[in-house]
This record gives sequence, structure tokens and C-alpha cells, in this order.
Amino acid sequence: MRTGEDDGGKSLALRAEEFDRSALAERLANAEADRRRVRSEFPPDRWDSMPLLRYALGPDSNHFVAPSFCRLIEFGTDSLGSIRGGSAAKHIIYQHRSGEWRYPAKLGEPQQAWERIRADFLAAFQAAAGRQFDRIDDCETLSFGQALTTKALAAYFPDEFIPIYAAQHVRHFIEKLGGEPDRAYGEVRTWRANRKLLQLVRERREFADWSPHEVAAFLYQAYDPRPRNRQAWKIAPGDRARLWEDCRAGSYICVEWDAVGDLSAFESDLELKDALDDYWPQSRGGNLVMARQLLAFRDLQPGDQVIANRGKSEVLGLGTVTTGYRFDADRPEFRHLVGVSWDESYAQTFDAPVHAWQRTFAKVPERLLRQIRAGRAAPPVPAAAQQPVEPELPAAVSRVLEALERKGQVILQGPPGTGKTRLALSAALALTGRAELIEAAAKERRTAVRELLTVPPGAKAAPVTMVTFHPSYGYEDFVEGYRPDTAGGQAGLKLELRPGLFLRLCEAAEEDPEQTFLLIVDEINRGDLPRILGELVTQLEVDKRGIPISLPTSGRQVAVPPNVLIIGTMNTADRSVGHLDVAIRRRFAFIDVPPDLDAITGDVGGLDLSLFLQSLNSRLDKAFGPDHQIGQSCLLHEDEPLGTAEELSAAFHHDIVPLINDHCLGRPELLREVLGALVDPGTGRIAQISPQDLPAKLAAVFGGAGESDEADGLDA
Repeated sequence: MRTGEDDGGKSLALRAEEFDRSALAERLANAEADRRRVRSEFPPDRWDSMPLLRYALGPDSNHFVAPSFCRLIEFGTDSLGSIRGGSAAKHIIYQHRSGEWRYPAKLGEPQQAWERIRADFLAAFQAAAGRQFDRIDDCETLSFGQALTTKALAAYFPDEFIPIYAAQHVRHFIEKLGGEPDRAYGEVRTWRANRKLLQLVRERREFADWSPHEVAAFLYQAYDPRPRNRQAWKIAPGDRARLWEDCRAGSYICVEWDAVGDLSAFESDLELKDALDDYWPQSRGGNLVMARQLLAFRDLQPGDQVIANRGKSEVLGLGTVTTGYRFDADRPEFRHLVGVSWDESYAQTFDAPVHAWQRTFAKVPERLLRQIRAGRAAPPVPAAAQQPVEPELPAAVSRVLEALERKGQVILQGPPGTGKTRLALSAALALTGRAELIEAAAKERRTAVRELLTVPPGAKAAPVTMVTFHPSYGYEDFVEGYRPDTAGGQAGLKLELRPGLFLRLCEAAEEDPEQTFLLIVDEINRGDLPRILGELVTQLEVDKRGIPISLPTSGRQVAVPPNVLIIGTMNTADRSVGHLDVAIRRRFAFIDVPPDLDAITGDVGGLDLSLFLQSLNSRLDKAFGPDHQIGQSCLLHEDEPLGTAEELSAAFHHDIVPLINDHCLGRPELLREVLGALVDPGTGRIAQISPQDLPAKLAAVFGGAGESDEADGLDA
């Protein structure tokens, strides 16, 4: 790609010419007002006497009428660019809801830590004022809060920094402007990378009279680094949508769980789960899932999409996040808020209920999101004016493709039945230009996959090749080795040196460099990977692709072409094989594929399948660890949730129970810990229950009866 061109070949100059700077007038005015407020409330020459409570987030600082510096920078100056999301750890030092001060331990006692942090801020401001920007790197404590520091510098020195504070975004834009960011991310501070981006901007005549804020707005519009198809969430505006009018009028979405306080005080899902357990001990089994959903709510970013619902069938509006999370302690209830711009033209009622929507939070699958968009009450577009729309990739597929682009090979890991192989094949469909078939009907999808795996006439390899590793699979099968020659018909044993599967794939890729060749390795950890890959493990690295090496058996020169990609799948519950060694691990990207509760939003005889699997997995996690959970595939048939009691009975007795028995190793007390009243106390075996009675029995054991609505996140 030539400098200044995007992936489609459109020049940066043309994009800049088309960009409407006049539309930013109000934003620029707001940014200037916010800058004046920061300088007025926190003058640079007063920092040397600023007390810790005036700087930090925390319950004690909330008692002041005016916000602390960190609260103002994160929550009160969105027009200067956002650093919302994540925990309060980005502020270097903050007060936890317990009253404890949290900060890097190496900084000493709280007051000593604050004095060091304050001194480094002062030194950074003095260095910027004297245009000695390299000296900011000497302020070591600020390295623990690089986004905050860069935004503070931009607020005090608006002409010297671009209002972009995410390190990954800054480096992305540097590349788009033709620069080469240092790949040793830990060695380059965000403020230094920001300065490099500003330098590149100033070298472009297209931006000759642009302000840093105009440049930032342009870059995000032209080269947005955020995933195009980020996860959409369904969030209920109170029980039975009683707060919808307030949310619509106030342009926000709000949720309860007020007792835990500001979500930015939590640095992990486990820490938040402990807080939920304290307040709602009766729902311990589901509190880890709830903690993760609340943190996902906290970390919603501008541009993310939110759907407000009433019950299981009604969409009230489709919203776009405008400002990040905030905790409003002055509200009487539902104090957790995220700013949203609502569009009520998407309001609609489904023909059939979405059972997962009975809870406050639910991920919205791409297929359902497209259905909601298609149901918008808007004037029809004439056929002649309609533009072809590129299929929107599922978020999981996008993550796999991004990892492949970065590393060249990826391993999908997770418990059995979570859809790892299906995800690998979905990525294969996307790579070969068949993304529209990823969520096609099961039969149509199978036909497309079969075509991908078929070697075309005259070709050496299919676009997609699948193989399953096992303990007896070796280097001779994968790279090259001697095999008996059975074609010659001669007496006696004759051995012939033959290329293995991967070598044949590489040969095909060299002959057709414009074609992508994908190798899917199922059960990749069941093979002895160092022995199977041999010397080619080094050539898998992206920067070593195309570099030939000599094979020890034949002496031939071979290379791994850049158009060969590898996806492996790995069951984390499989303890019959050893862990992958470090040399293998560092050459693969690893993506977790957990159970997908949104794929089983069905109801069988009153049993909510997703709630059942969630509760069952919570027990398995507690008893054996997260690797021993069960995937959603056991509750699916032809890619759809099970629909009858007979199907559920067969899946439970033939798929689920055998897996649990394997985990329990014949110990009935463990089986009872997981399955409770379903285990006969006399024999230690699963009680015989008729298919028609099983849904009600499972609902009684796993349905969470007695849990409060707020703790369980129930909406209806």
C-alpha cells in the first residue's frame, strides 16, 4: 500500500478534502470551554500544593462540591477526547470503595506515592512548557497512567498533542500516515507516540491549517481502528421498561446494582463478583457472569450499539453510545449510566419471544441485530438507489481474522462443544469471500464448506485443508518422510520420500500467491507439535515467511509462503496431553472460545436453555475449574436450539451426563455436587426421569428459584 492510501486505494488527500470541518464548530467550542475549566480549577502553578483528595477518584473526594482532577479529566471533559472505560487504575492512584488507597506498590506509602506522582506531573508540565518533550519520559510514575497523562498534557498544551489517548489507536494512525511506530510497545510512552503522530500531521500539507481536534475527528472518521462490528448489547431500562421514558429523554441507559458503587473501582471480574456475593449471597452461582456483564456495560465505548427492550419480544429503540460510563451517586436509583443517542424508528415487536431477553443484559447475535435493522420503520429505498452491502462479519470471526493478519496462525481454545471448529470454518468462509454463508441455513452452509475442502481439478491443494492431530501423527505426515511405494508392484519393500500435507500446501501456495490457503488443525494439542513441525516452527513467524531453509531429510530448500494461514483448535479440558511449549505458544495467537449462551435462547417445557447451561457451568467451574465447562453445541440441533423434551432428554443423558461423569472420575459425591437432586442418593447414579418431566426437574435444580430479580438481572 502506498503512503497516504487506505486499503481501498483512496488517497488521504481526497479523504481530507471531502471531510466537513464546519460540522465540528460546536465540538471545538466545547473543547475550548473544557480546557479553560481544567486550567481554571487546576492551574499548573498550583499543582505543587494540590492535596491527594483533590486529585484522586474515591469515596472521600466525592464529598467535595467540585470534582477532583481525575474525575474531571475522565468524566467531565469528553470534548477533549475520551479515556473512559476500564478501572480507576489508569489514574495511577485512587481510593477504593473500601477506603483503601490503591497504587503501584513500589511507590511506598500513600502520601509518599502521591508526592512522587505530583512531582512527576509538575516535571512533565515544565518539560512541555519548555518544549523539552523527551524529558517527560523521565517521569517514571506517569508510565502507570499513560492515557491520563497524555490527556492532561493535551488539556494544558492543546497545540502540542492530538486528543487521541489510546496507545493502540495512536500507533494505528501513525501507520495510516506512513509512519513506522516502534513495535516494542512497552518502550514507547503514549505521549511520545502522540508527538510522533503530530509530527506526521504537520508534515502533510492537507492539514496545514487544521487544529489537533479537527485532525483527531478526521482520523477516526477515515481510519477508525475500532472493530466495525463490535458486540451489541440488549439492556433493559428497568423492570418492564419503567425507566424507558427517562432514558429516552435524557439520552442514556441505566442499570441498578447500586450497592456495589462505582464500577470503575473494580480492576477485575473476580473482585466485582466478591462484591456481588457480599450483597446478594443467594445468587453466588450467577454472580461471576453478572460481574462480567456489568464490566462490559462499564466499558461501552462511543459508537457501540445498545438495544432497549420491554419483555422478551419488544424493541423500544436502537441506540449508539455517545459517552462512556459514569456513576451518579445523586440519583435515587439506577445510578450506573452510559450516554446513548436513541433512534426509536427501530421499535418493533418480534413474532416469537427471545428468551434470553428476560434478563437485564444480553448479547445481541449478529443475525438478530440484522433482523432489528431490517425491521426499521423508514421509507423504502428505491431499488435503483440501493447500494450493495458487504456482509457484516460476526465479532468472533473478526477477532480470528485480525489475529491471523497479525500472527499468521491462531489457536482457538476452550471447553468441548463451544464451537471452535465451527468458528474456524466460519473464518474460512470469510477468507474465501463467502461471508454471507456464515449464518446460512445448516444445509447451505455445509455445502459451502464441502466445496472449500474439495481440491479443484489440476490443483495441488484445496483453499481450505482440514487435519486432526493425534499422538501417532508425525513429521513424516506433515512435512516429509519415507513411505512404502505400493505403486511399483515390485517384490520387496521399497521406500519413497514423499512431501507431507503441509509441504504440499506450501507448494500450492507458492504457485498461486494471490490465493489464501488455510490449514485447520483440529485437536492441535493432541499431537507432539515440536516433532510434527520440526524446523518449520521458526518459519511460521510472519517476518520469516518466504525465507527458505534446508530440510534435513531431503536437503531441499523450502519456505512457508505468506499466503498460508493456520487455525488450530484445542480443548482445554483435555488433560491426556501436555501443555504447548513456549516456542510453540509464542508463534501462535490464542483466542478463548467460551460457551455461547446467546446461541441457545430457546425454551423447552418451561426450561430456559441458556439459564440452565449457565447455572450448570457455574457448578462445574466451582467443582473442577473453568476448563471443564460444557459448550452450547450439546443443546443445538442443526444450528438451532433444541425444541422438544425428547431432544433435551437425549442431549442430557447421552451428551451432558457422560461428560460430567468423566470429570467426576466415578466419585458420587462430586456428581451430587454438580447435579444435586438429579442423583439417586442410594446408588449414586442419575435418576431415571421421563423426557416430559425432565425440563421441569432441570428447572427446579438449575433454575435459580428464590434469587432476587436485581441479583439475577431479571427484567420481566
